[in-house]
Amino acid sequence: MVIEQILGSLKDIEIANRRVELIQVEWFEANKRIQRRKTNQGTEVAIRFMKEGQRLRQDDVIYMDEDKIIAIDILPCDAIQVTPHNMVEMGSVAYEIGNKHLPVFIQDDLILIPYEEPIFKWLNASGYHTEKVHKKLLNIVNASVQPHSHGHSHGEGNSIFSKIMGLGK
Repeated sequence: MVIEQILGSLKDIEIANRRVELIQVEWFEANKRIQRRKTNQGTEVAIRFMKEGQRLRQDDVIYMDEDKIIAIDILPCDAIQVTPHNMVEMGSVAYEIGNKHLPVFIQDDLILIPYEEPIFKWLNASGYHTEKVHKKLLNIVNASVQPHSHGHSHGEGNSIFSKIMGLGK
């Protein structure tokens, strides 16, 4: 079966008597536009997203009929959790991580990044309150700077840069 769109979220769909099958993906696989996967019950699925910027999220429903629902489950992984003490520290640590071009996730007022020992040691040495955790990385910050957008309307684009540029118009 070929999947080309997300139908909704498990949180919003009535499951009733349908069997729920999960496709488990790592956080870094969630933005792949073309991939072949198997559900936890063996159903083969091909995902083919043609639109730019489509990504899989926790609990996305990608297939549904009278008998079953196929949904996405993001697997937990080792991560560095930074607990900022105030907004200045939040901005500072996000800036420092961004300068290293690492993916940043913001969840429950915490900053999370995939675990790397040198980064963990560097953050600790810099005085940030960090700990190694095993969590699902769900809310990636789309901070890619795209100053050469060819869109025609102001505020078009999903990057933080595009949103900031749209504020001044």
